[in-house]
Formats: sequence, C-alpha cells, structure tokens
Amino acid sequence: MASWSEFAADEPNLAGAIRALLQQYGPGLGYLATVRADGGPRVHPVSPVITDDGLFCFVVDSPKRRDLERDGRYALHSFPPEDSDDEAYVAGRARRVTDQARVERLASNLRAAPQVDWRLFEFTVDVAMLARHGSNGATPLAGDDAARPAVQVWLDPSGATGVSTRGGVGSRRRGRRRVLAEEEALPAA
Repeated sequence: MASWSEFAADEPNLAGAIRALLQQYGPGLGYLATVRADGGPRVHPVSPVITDDGLFCFVVDSPKRRDLERDGRYALHSFPPEDSDDEAYVAGRARRVTDQARVERLASNLRAAPQVDWRLFEFTVDVAMLARHGSNGATPLAGDDAARPAVQVWLDPSGATGVSTRGGVGSRRRGRRRVLAEEEALPAA
C-alpha cells in the first residue's frame, strides 16, 4: 500500500492529472465506493483532500464511515468534467488518522468545522487510473480504434500479485512499478 505521496513521487504526471480531475471544481469532489457489512458496494459523494502529505477525507458519522472503520477497502472516482468524459480512479485502503497533531493541523489548514462529528481518514493507493476520452466521449463507435480512450494505470509495486488486464497482458509484478499504457488498458465495465 503506497501513500499518495509515494505514488506521486513515482508517477508525478499521472498523480497531477488525477489530482486535477478530483479538484476540477475547486475543493475535491468524487464518488467514494465502500464495502457494506453484507459485502455489497455503497457509493457516496465526498470531498477528498490531497496535500503533500497524502490523500485524505473528513468523514461524518454515516454508513460510509462505518464501512471504512470496519473494512478499509475503498475506490474513489472523479466527478465527470463538463467538457469531456475524462475520468480518474484511485483504489486502496483507508485508515483512520489517530495522530491528534496531524488531525488538528489538517483540520485547521482545511477549515474543517470543529463542531461536526467527523473523523479523518488517509487513503493509500494500490491502483490509480486515468482515462482520457477526447472529443468523442466515452462511447465511441464500435471498431473506431482512433476513438479508444488513452488509459494509464499505476499499480503499487509493493502490492500483492494477481491483478491482470485483458488477456492477462500487463499482470502486476511484485517489487516493480508498472504503468499500463493504452494498448494494455483495463476492459470497460
């Protein structure tokens, strides 16, 4: 599990583009997927915070907070831009920040309301993805290879093996940074 800072140091251009999509409307804005107690998915809009120290989210008392406290797995997806279908995706594990000095510093810098029942979570990065769809949008005509999105995927080099893409090309390798290019892009959902 890499911190956002480690990911950004490894792939600064990709991290910068993902950050730009998450912060395109000013403060961070994205959809957070968590795992419910029954194993199903839960999706909520959130305001992620990216600093030099990491990727964070202040989470109020809610089902999503209980999900993160019970099972830290998460996926974060950017809101769609107004002028394109470009998208950013980050997934990993969330863990509660318990260092009170760190919590207070971030809360003060970001003006988090002290009277609200929130907890601060830091999100590690196992996978980061950026898809640029261009002017044709996310649904090009079938067979139009020129309209395929440009996709970059970063896999944490210290993570477990077993993540693979279409046809097994580009499988995750332990101990080595792996960025998948457009021709190795993950299949569309």
